[in-house]
Amino acid sequence: MSDAASRERALQEAEKACLRRGAQLTPLRRQVLALVLDAEAPVGAYALLDRLKASRPGAAPPTVYRALDFLLEHGLIHKVERLNAYIGCADAGHGHGHEHDHPHQFLICRRCGATAEIADHAVAHAIEAAARRAGFAIAEATVEIEGTCARCAAA
Repeated sequence: MSDAASRERALQEAEKACLRRGAQLTPLRRQVLALVLDAEAPVGAYALLDRLKASRPGAAPPTVYRALDFLLEHGLIHKVERLNAYIGCADAGHGHGHEHDHPHQFLICRRCGATAEIADHAVAHAIEAAARRAGFAIAEATVEIEGTCARCAAA
């Protein structure tokens, strides 16, 4: 997240989204979400745990994993499987449900690890059509694309 004001707006939107769904963004969940949002790149659970221990010395892996599960369930973050790491959802709090019903694809830079979420409906429709032709019913689709980001390509 680019600055503290943007992060705070994102956290407030997340809190409102949870309340609309009858869920609670507890102080711990909020803190884990803030850590994910503050990360320069997708961040792993153990890196989050290390950062969390600065303010919660007794934090343990289950603490982080439970918070991450909640944030995933409520559409506030995504898991980038290729990296086994988490990234804030670009559309969090904007009306989609916990099933991440907006299309999402990730552009992952092989050089620097920067990851950008895009939501290209044409890509999602193409995947759905191909799956239908194969007789396959999609439950969830995440596309992870590896390559070189513009910054690394220019360097």
